[in-house]
Amino acid sequence: MEKAGKAAVRTRLAHAGRRVACGGGRAVNPPVVRASTILFDDMEELLDAHRHKMDPAYVSYGRSGTETSFSLEQTMAEIEGGHGCVAVGSGLAAITVALLSQLGQGDHLLMVDSVYAPTRKLCDGLLARFGVETTYYDPLIGGEIAALIRPNTRAVFVESPGSLTFEVQDVPAIAAAAHAAGATVVMDNTWATPLFFQPFDKGVDISVHAGTKYVVGHSDAMLGLIVARETHYEAVRRQAQELGHGVGPDDAWLGLRGLRTLAVRLAQHQRSALQVAEWLQGRPEVARVLYPALPGDPGHALWKRDFTGASGLLGVLLRPAPRESVAALLNGLAYFGMGYSWGGYESLAIPTFPEKIRTSVPWQAEGPLLRLHIGLEEPADLIADLEAGLERLRRRAAAE
Repeated sequence: MEKAGKAAVRTRLAHAGRRVACGGGRAVNPPVVRASTILFDDMEELLDAHRHKMDPAYVSYGRSGTETSFSLEQTMAEIEGGHGCVAVGSGLAAITVALLSQLGQGDHLLMVDSVYAPTRKLCDGLLARFGVETTYYDPLIGGEIAALIRPNTRAVFVESPGSLTFEVQDVPAIAAAAHAAGATVVMDNTWATPLFFQPFDKGVDISVHAGTKYVVGHSDAMLGLIVARETHYEAVRRQAQELGHGVGPDDAWLGLRGLRTLAVRLAQHQRSALQVAEWLQGRPEVARVLYPALPGDPGHALWKRDFTGASGLLGVLLRPAPRESVAALLNGLAYFGMGYSWGGYESLAIPTFPEKIRTSVPWQAEGPLLRLHIGLEEPADLIADLEAGLERLRRRAAAE
């Protein structure tokens, strides 16, 4: 059946990618295709598939993808507005593939100082050993980043909001400066997802996601996704193949399943997170809530201009308190688990230490910083849990 016009994103999430591998759309859910070896009827067919191994329309070997991963990639590319998508095994793998597809020995990379810590380790480790120099820049630099661009600057990496500290970047201004110098703009868009930030409309060339987070949405699969413009897509897919990156069929299927409900889940994450954030603002133990959707947040104006929503991840800067008091808060929480991820249906809370990794703009807050992921539980229960935790913090601090 032909579908008229360009439907709303919630409608497209329900239907995109279904005709790749499900009998002309008869099955609601594309099947899980578990395959390494692909058999062909004759030599001509085999050689033709090998010649077109960069084309998702041809299945030649399991590592290069199957109908399951192609369904996921087609759906993600359509929702984000890119030419194509490449699925790999984790968010870090997606970042690695994206950067290596654009960088080589002797090249220069501009990396935002508020970036996800494993990305920083990639820059200071693997990329440095391969002869790529990285300069970390102030996330709030905007168009003034032009002054940092060198003749050998090949890529500028943005992440907005920033990991742990949630600075909102002026992505269009940074992209304009980068493109004027011939550099590629790569963005980690995991926090907002394609639903709340459309990177290609803002000048981004390659968008990466830890699909493990909101795309999967259930904390039960590892997944990375790289969406690219047509000008960059072939380089990304070739780099993934040269590195031997792929995605398991079950994880790909779980990512596709997660995309179907992404819109309704994110809407609830946002409603709950805003309710919890507003409550936290009124607590005497809290110095500041780091959440761009709050009107008082330093990045609120840019967020309102460029984003259409906010996810469930936020920061809570506490007033100065002993480490033992912070432990008392966290260790007694009933509905917030402690774990190094986010984006699932469950709420999480961890202490963070940006002062240990920042280099361009040191983090100088006086109090401890927590990162909260607000899940799909009832907000009133989460608030009560945090209220009890803050009371434990207060009592422990008073006893010191």
